[in-house]
Amino acid sequence: MTATSYISIQGARVHNLQSLTLRIPRHRLVVVTGVSGSGKSSLVFDTLYAEGQRRYVESLSSYARQFLGRMLRPEVDSLEGLSPAVAIEQKVRSHQPRSTVGTLSEIYDYLKLWYARLGQVYSPTTGRRVQRHQVADVREYVLSLPSGTHAYLIAPMEAFVGRNAKAEWASLVRRGYTRVLQGENILDIEDLLAQKKPNVKNLSLLIDRWKIPLKTTSDKERVSDSIQTAFAEGRGHCAVQVVGGERRAFSDRFEENGVVFAAPTPHLFSFNSPYGTCPHCEGFGTALGLSEDLIIPDPRLSVAEGAIAPWRSAIMLRWLKPLWNEDSVQGIFPVQTPYADLSDTHKQWLWNGQGSFAGIWAFFDHLSARKHKIQYRVLVSRYQEKVLCTACKGGRLRKEATYVRVGEYPITELVRWPIGRLRAYIENFSLPVAMRKVALVLQEELIHRLRYLEEVGLSYLTLNRNSNTLSGGEFQRIKLATALGSPLVGALYLLDEPSIGLHARDIRRLVSVLTALRDRGNTVIVVEHETLIMAAADEMIDIGPHAGRGGGRLVYQGPFSGIHKATESETARYLQANPDLLRTRPPRAWTHALDVVKATANNLKQLNVTFPLEVLTVVTGVSGSGKSTLVGDVLYPAVARALGVRTQGAGAHEQINGIARLSDIQWVSQNPIGKSSRSNPVTYVKAYDKIRQLFARLPLAQQQGYTPAHFSFNVPGGRCTMCEGEGETMVEMQFIANIRLPCESCEGRRFLDEVLEVRYQGKNIYEVLQLTVQESLEFFKDQPAICQALRPLAEVGLGYMTLGQSAHSLSGGEAQRVKLAAYLRETTDRRTKNPTLFIFDEPTTGLHLRDIARLLSALDALVDVGHSVLIVEHNIEVIR
Repeated sequence: MTATSYISIQGARVHNLQSLTLRIPRHRLVVVTGVSGSGKSSLVFDTLYAEGQRRYVESLSSYARQFLGRMLRPEVDSLEGLSPAVAIEQKVRSHQPRSTVGTLSEIYDYLKLWYARLGQVYSPTTGRRVQRHQVADVREYVLSLPSGTHAYLIAPMEAFVGRNAKAEWASLVRRGYTRVLQGENILDIEDLLAQKKPNVKNLSLLIDRWKIPLKTTSDKERVSDSIQTAFAEGRGHCAVQVVGGERRAFSDRFEENGVVFAAPTPHLFSFNSPYGTCPHCEGFGTALGLSEDLIIPDPRLSVAEGAIAPWRSAIMLRWLKPLWNEDSVQGIFPVQTPYADLSDTHKQWLWNGQGSFAGIWAFFDHLSARKHKIQYRVLVSRYQEKVLCTACKGGRLRKEATYVRVGEYPITELVRWPIGRLRAYIENFSLPVAMRKVALVLQEELIHRLRYLEEVGLSYLTLNRNSNTLSGGEFQRIKLATALGSPLVGALYLLDEPSIGLHARDIRRLVSVLTALRDRGNTVIVVEHETLIMAAADEMIDIGPHAGRGGGRLVYQGPFSGIHKATESETARYLQANPDLLRTRPPRAWTHALDVVKATANNLKQLNVTFPLEVLTVVTGVSGSGKSTLVGDVLYPAVARALGVRTQGAGAHEQINGIARLSDIQWVSQNPIGKSSRSNPVTYVKAYDKIRQLFARLPLAQQQGYTPAHFSFNVPGGRCTMCEGEGETMVEMQFIANIRLPCESCEGRRFLDEVLEVRYQGKNIYEVLQLTVQESLEFFKDQPAICQALRPLAEVGLGYMTLGQSAHSLSGGEAQRVKLAAYLRETTDRRTKNPTLFIFDEPTTGLHLRDIARLLSALDALVDVGHSVLIVEHNIEVIR
């Protein structure tokens, strides 16, 4: 291999890599695999990408290079043949509530231009197209008049109303104008000035007059000059009066029926711009408002049984008294009928009032008028939540943007369509001949970018979906599709498990996307556990053989077909599908269940589903089939609200039966385990409290008067005062991603020097936090309370993780398994007294086949003590 055909790594020692030396071929699709914690990410992201970023900064300005000396160089003896690196990780980096799939993929930028160039404005009152006339439009009309026609070019004089008309006319005379038109009568301005009380109604300034056809070239040129003058004198308006015929009005402003409309510009369609954003919700699509689901939490109750939550107290019952008064609604309101069974008319009565009954909305108007009293503010806030903006209906844009259409639809309609439907619509859209040159490039760019999203298995997404609701795999595949949309070649693309969230049917399409990226002349290195992607790789690298200190070595490198020869490889063992390594227990029997009746949210079609309780249940299906809608938008919020947990409104469904069997419900998401970067696994499972108490009991700590708080990096006392216990400081680079650098005061050790002098078995508190979970179980083997708190982390496959690892550095799957470990720690009784439904979304994210078996054992532990586990998953081993 020549020096330009491979990336040479010698002596890599980042984290648990053990002086790793290997050569990675360039311009190939390379898959790096191995058990969780073996060092894959350390090699790909903490070595290759970190060094690539450092070298990039080195090539920048002197301002950027001043930070270079503080940027840690990866621990590697030599790294040659490195191309500019682009890392596409699975973490959802964007937490901005205005960030959507459209803005993240950059497709919305092109869609804004599409509407700005092709959009036509329609009046919401008349339905007619609003046009801005040009001089050429008026000139074309004049020259098209029949031969022999006499025509006047006039400018309206409405601006003179209420002002000194004679002074204005005198000004017109001084500027060279001599006549006005009243009806079809031509009047001299001098004659009007001579009259004491002239008739000023329906006057128009006569700019020019013609007899059609115009014979000379100078006459035709004069037409354009006169029209331009008429627009100026009429403040954007003019008209052509045909003698004995119609008067045709023209305007160079976006105006119809006296209403001025906003001209289509890219800013008009931007919800990140003050010009285009909805003034009510400020571009978020939702606003704080009264929730019907909170006001009537249980529609199975009748009004007499307390269906209306704010009127359940004795004081508030007075608002209901008119319903029992026969004179108000003729005594025909069915107060004993469940709310869900009421007719639309009766529901309208209940909300809007009828007769002497004021209604629910009037009740809240009454409270809002008295918000100066705190008790009324508190009462109203109980029934408020983020609801769809009433002004823009979730479209995020000001109403003027919805008046602009391309074809039949405004932009707010197109962003609600699935990617596949939107691509087909734009592909089949027939461009006007006059706009073909302008819009053809936009059309092709939109089609290409939308097709790339389809190819990575995201045809079910919509452009208006919030970025912070995406899974890690969806986020990464959007960034991958965006990379495909750019013409970059010769780059090094580093991906972290792009198959997350993909059904097996869609993985082949993902493989074709990765190979297309390679075929452009790029090097693609993928950290992956999916067998189909391994098989498609040009080169396979297996790191291991074990996690943590037992990993970090090169176990195998070569084609996928030769992996079975690697005797030390855990990957090889599990690829052989040894039945002893997989779960073989028969399914559990069940008697109780949750029954979802007629779910119709999003793309669900009158779905009736039974979810068994006290067993392990998997919901699967192709990407976009409705799994997340069923579980995340219907089941979880409906059950949570019934159990008293305040959450978002549930998706459309008729009812859910069997909730009484549960005491609690937990959505174990892949969101970070803490908002602060100081959060870490050991604090989340409550083990750090016991470790701090142990250090505070040591002789030197007691002699110095240290308390457990001195060994905390969350409160002042023993933590570094400069970095406040974070161990690093962040430098905002503005032009590239912000850089985190070790704290200059504590050198990344997070604590004051005097606190670090306290040692337990030769290690200070910082060195303890650098231990992996597996090492700490051995280190604290004489401290059963600490081991009991840490052991669940090892049981869910996180034994390789260091105790002090920042929550922000955890992948979505790791954060989810930390939460699972916390629940395992809390489950101490053999049979639980509080049966809970645990819901997991893709818990196998980032897990090797070997570690999936551990995960299943941990989930079984929850079920064995009486809990119920529901998993949304594609992994065949979990389904099995």
